[in-house]
Amino acid sequence: MTKKPKPDDRRDNVKKIQYNIGKTIQNMELAEEMIQKTDDEKTKKELLDKNERRRNALDGMKQEIRDEATDKENGYR
Repeated sequence: MTKKPKPDDRRDNVKKIQYNIGKTIQNMELAEEMIQKTDDEKTKKELLDKNERRRNALDGMKQEIRDEATDKENGYR
């Protein structure tokens, strides 16, 4: 029995990416709160580094949404 791959269904990609953006922003805000509350310099540095990576990821996710919107307009060709 040969398994066929599922067809590429991209209709909800934008919704999924928007959800991921929201969660990433939420995590950044929580990290900022922790930075304000902690006196541990190592923890502050780690959280600042994480938020920098999150900012970079957000840029990528925003570009991905633009690409998906364009592809949707073009009928996913």
